[in-house]
Amino acid sequence: MIKHIVMFKLKEAGGRTEYENAAEAQKRFESVIENVKELRRGEVVINSKDAPESNYTISLLCDFDSINDLNAYQVHPAHVEFGRFIGTVKTDRACIDYEY
Repeated sequence: MIKHIVMFKLKEAGGRTEYENAAEAQKRFESVIENVKELRRGEVVINSKDAPESNYTISLLCDFDSINDLNAYQVHPAHVEFGRFIGTVKTDRACIDYEY
């Protein structure tokens, strides 16, 4: 199994606050979960507003059977569409992929 963890620091953009963009990202990621068959499990978590400001705003937690499935997810149209949105609201990104 491959665990894919991505963290994004979001900004105010598109007429929405940082946390409104986080909620929008969470909602939009549902389409990825519903449409990418290689994605075994997907979840978007939002950082507590009471946590330090230096924290990332959201994290995507994803499970795949193999690195090939992760690679298929990366180019899937639902993920690409999600990435277009994130590109307009993110200021920073961190990622790790590991086998477990």
